[in-house]
Amino acid sequence: MRPQRVLKPYRPGKIGHKRKATNSNQHWEIDLKYGYIKGISQFFYQMSIIDIFDRTIVESHIGLSAKAKDAARIVSIAAQKRNIQPGQLVIRSDNGPQFRAKAFAKKLQELGIIHERIPVNSPNLNAYIETFQEAYEEVSQYLDYYNNRRRHGSIGYQAPAVYYQKHRNTKLLAA
Repeated sequence: MRPQRVLKPYRPGKIGHKRKATNSNQHWEIDLKYGYIKGISQFFYQMSIIDIFDRTIVESHIGLSAKAKDAARIVSIAAQKRNIQPGQLVIRSDNGPQFRAKAFAKKLQELGIIHERIPVNSPNLNAYIETFQEAYEEVSQYLDYYNNRRRHGSIGYQAPAVYYQKHRNTKLLAA
């Protein structure tokens, strides 16, 4: 018999610590949720990036898989949407395989985004939805509601998109 391979010790990378964002685009979090589609006996995955200052879902992915390339793609799109400059942003994730992958780390390095990982604290649960198309529509509607109509007490009872635009306009006028 051949000897078994020796596993490298697990290193979680840069461990996140409690941060207080004082502006948009300083600290984002990325997370993966999943749901079960009863009609086809399959799971679907929804990955979202949230700006912790203005509570906007900056970008998301929904599909029958969620790989490192999907995480890298949505971070890239979100960074372009928000005109992120190197060294400006910290993004935090759990230790899921998508977020430990070389492709994800390479994309963050290219964009100049600092990556922190934290241990998983709670299971990811999602609502029961009958079909993938219904799930996609429900999640898309929810993201639109969350960003454009849901009021948050932590940002003056405004919708995140409204708060972001007001804050962005104030910052531009001050410059």
